[in-house]
Amino acid sequence: MAKTHILWADDEIEFLRPHILLLEERGYKVKTVNNGNDAVENFKNEPFDLVFLDENMPGLTGLETLSILKSINPSIPTVLVTKNEEEHLMEDAIGAKIDDYLIKPVNPKQILLTIKKFTENKRLVSEKTSMAYQQEFRNLGSIMNNDLDYTEWVDAYKKLIYWELSLEKLEDESMHEILTMQKSEANTLFSKYIEKNYTSWIANPDEAPILSHQLFKKKVFPSLQEDKPTFFFLIDNLRYDQWKIINDVITDYFRLEEETSYYSILPTATQYARNAIFSGLTPLEMEKRFPDLWQNDEDEGGKNLHEDKFLADQIKRLYRRDIKHSYTKVLTLDQGKDVFDNINNLMQNNLNVLVYNFVDMLSHARTDVAMIRELANDEAAYRSLTLSWFEHTPLLDVLKWLAQRQVRVIVTTDHGTIRVKKPSKIIGDRNTNTNLRYKQGKNLNYVGKDVFMIKNPHEAQLPKLHMSSTFVFAKDDYYFVYPNNYNQFVNYYNGTFQHGGISLEEMIIPYATYTTK
Repeated sequence: MAKTHILWADDEIEFLRPHILLLEERGYKVKTVNNGNDAVENFKNEPFDLVFLDENMPGLTGLETLSILKSINPSIPTVLVTKNEEEHLMEDAIGAKIDDYLIKPVNPKQILLTIKKFTENKRLVSEKTSMAYQQEFRNLGSIMNNDLDYTEWVDAYKKLIYWELSLEKLEDESMHEILTMQKSEANTLFSKYIEKNYTSWIANPDEAPILSHQLFKKKVFPSLQEDKPTFFFLIDNLRYDQWKIINDVITDYFRLEEETSYYSILPTATQYARNAIFSGLTPLEMEKRFPDLWQNDEDEGGKNLHEDKFLADQIKRLYRRDIKHSYTKVLTLDQGKDVFDNINNLMQNNLNVLVYNFVDMLSHARTDVAMIRELANDEAAYRSLTLSWFEHTPLLDVLKWLAQRQVRVIVTTDHGTIRVKKPSKIIGDRNTNTNLRYKQGKNLNYVGKDVFMIKNPHEAQLPKLHMSSTFVFAKDDYYFVYPNNYNQFVNYYNGTFQHGGISLEEMIIPYATYTTK
C-alpha cells in the first residue's frame, strides 16, 4: 500500500519535529515547509493526501493559503492548526471550505486521529460496516423465519433498507450480493405471509394494518388542525428507500414529526391504490358507489381522472365537517411551477392535496427510454435519479416556501415498485389487462408457484368483470410474460421497475409528517 503523503506548513515547524518523527515511524511520508508560499509551490508539484496549515504564518496566512490550495485541488482534505479560538476565525475557515481544524498545542493522538479520519476513514468504515452487517445477516435471517405479524414485517423491511443504504457506499461487491440474496429471501417469505393473510385483512379491518382506503380516516383526518393548514403530498410510485434519501433533504427545512408506514391494497397499481386512498373505499365499494366514475381494467380511458371527486365525497362522508380543501395533480414541470406561483392561495385551505407523478413517469420511462435505462440500471442509480429530480423540482421550492410558515406537511405515496428479474409465463384472452405484475381475466393459465391467486375477487373487495374472472398477483420479483414473443418480452422488460404485485417494496408504504422548525 502506498504511503500517505502529508504536507505540513508551519512557521515554527522545528517545534513540531517530535510529531513529524512519530508520523514517519508510523509509515507516513511528511513534507514540511515554514510558509504559505512554499506550501502552494509544493502542492502544485507533488501529490498529497492531506495538508496541515498553521493559521498564523508570515506572508500568506493559513486561510489565504487554504483558499489557493482549494482553487488548485479542492478534493484534498486540509486541516487548519491555530492558537486562536475566536468564533469568527472558525466561521471564516468553514466558509473557506476547511475540512477540520485543531487548536494548539496539538498532541500526537489528535494528529493521528485526524489523519486516520481523512485517509483511512473509508477503509475503516467499510470494515466496520461489513462486520456489522455480517452479524445482522444472521439476526435478520432468524427473525424473518419466525411467524412475523404485519408490524414486524415493516421493521424487518426497514432494517434491510438501512443495510442496503449503508452497504451502497462500500466497494465490497460480496456484501451487496449477500444483501440482494437476503432481500430476495425476505420477499419470498413476505409473499407467503400476504397470501395467507390478505383476504382476512380485508374481511376484518380491525385486525389488519392500515390499508390504502383507511389512510385518510385513520391518519390524515385525525391530524387536521383548524389553525394550521395541512399539505398532503403524494409522490406517485415512491418506495421507502427513495423516501429515505429525499427525507435527508426535507429535514434541512422541516422537523420530522412522525415516520410510519401503511400497506397498499392489491393490486399495487395506481388505479386501485390511489383511488382507494382518495375515496376511502375499496375498489368494489367504489364501483358500487360511483358506477359512472369508476373504471375497470377493460374500460377505455384514464383510470385516475376523478380523484378530486372521490376526495370531496370522502371528506363529506367520513370527516363530516365542512373544510376548505384543494386537490392538484402535477404531471409536468410547468404545472409544478404553477403550484409554486399559487401557493399563497392554498394557505387559505385546511387541507391541500398535491399529487406528483414524476417517480411513476420515471419508472415507466426507464422501461421505454434507452437513456433512462442506462441512468437507472440498478437500485442505487434509481435512488440517485430520484434524488436528483427532487433537488431540482419545483416541489422542493414549494417545501422551502412552506418551511417559513406555520403548516403541517405529509409526504407519502400510493405504492412502490420492484425491479423484476424472473419471467413467469401466463396465458389469457385478448381482454386480459397488460400490467406485468397482476392479471385479471377469465381462464388464466399461469405457473402456480409464482403467483397469489384470488379466485373470487369479491373476497378481496375487487370488482368481478365476469362470473369466472380471477386475479393473479406476481410474487417476489416475477413478471408476467406471454409465451408468444417470450424472448423479445424478456429482453425488453427484464430488470425494469414494475408494480401491481406482491413485494415488500410495493406494499410497505412510507408515511411521514413534518412540522416547521
